[in-house]
Amino acid sequence: MVLFYGLNTGAGVERVGSMIANGLSEAGHEIILASIGPCDDPFFPLNEDIKIISLSDAPRVKWGRIPNAIYKIRKLLKTERVDTIIAVDTKSIPYTLPATLGLKVKHIGWEHFNFDPSEGMSGSAIARHLAARYCDSVVTLTETDKACWLKNTRHKSQVIAIANPCPFSVQEYIEENKKIVLAIGRLHRHKGFDLLLEAWLQVTTIMPEWTLKIVGEGEERAQLTEFIEANQMTESVELVGATDNVSQYYRQAEIFCLSSRAEGFGMVLTEALAFGLPIVSFDCGPGPAEILQGTGSILVPKNEVNQLASALISLMKDDEQRKMISLKGKEKVEIYQLDNIIGEWLDLLKSFE
Repeated sequence: MVLFYGLNTGAGVERVGSMIANGLSEAGHEIILASIGPCDDPFFPLNEDIKIISLSDAPRVKWGRIPNAIYKIRKLLKTERVDTIIAVDTKSIPYTLPATLGLKVKHIGWEHFNFDPSEGMSGSAIARHLAARYCDSVVTLTETDKACWLKNTRHKSQVIAIANPCPFSVQEYIEENKKIVLAIGRLHRHKGFDLLLEAWLQVTTIMPEWTLKIVGEGEERAQLTEFIEANQMTESVELVGATDNVSQYYRQAEIFCLSSRAEGFGMVLTEALAFGLPIVSFDCGPGPAEILQGTGSILVPKNEVNQLASALISLMKDDEQRKMISLKGKEKVEIYQLDNIIGEWLDLLKSFE
């Protein structure tokens, strides 16, 4: 059984969770997707033989109703004779841990964010320490994060790193001289598009023939639009909005930029590599550094706007460097293909037999 907070939104956790559930189903496992929140209209496609069960219609469980959610999970585990539960995001551990007490159910905590020892005793930190102590296995997204778990928790769990799969196969078609820089993500402070626009002020002065496309929607649209208009960048920056065909924008672009303030993994990076895009990224967590290692793509210190601008300009000016990075990136992204990642999950499940 795979437990989500909800399935109706198009966020990255739901996307990768759905991909893994489909892959395990296709490999012969009987999969139940249980959701603490709404799941009547799953955003991502799911195999027909996957059973979907909603434990609540509320998007968030209030503290007073947590015991009821735990009871429902435990009852479901018994009724469906579940042998393994995967808690998607370790914030689910306060529900799944008491629900599995005394049951012969293997318990996997699947972490989707990087471990930050400085969090102290926040709710997220407590959930992680509980997972390390009492789950049968904890799955992190990077080797760096795995090492952090091993160093900073009193772990009894098996801690392993399994990366998120790339949704796209390696693409062969490349059109040159498009002069488009692409960024993708929710228009939220976390994604740092305000920092990217500050960098673009410098970029467009030196490379006026290039344009920036930001794909995504969110609460910062008005603020970003105001900045673009105030700085007369309407000709060189486009806020595309949300799309159900993101691949067309990868194909149009020549460089990808990640300007996040923090990223645990960054699936957009593996997607960009699959389309042969050289990348300029802030070094904003273990994910970008690990994904881009050996590709020739450029990491710059987190939040350093001037260095982000300089790196973009340098890459724009160097056609040969972009071609070299494109080839190396396509080689690297092979390890993130779905079949390889599902193989690692199957090995983990087999280790419980």
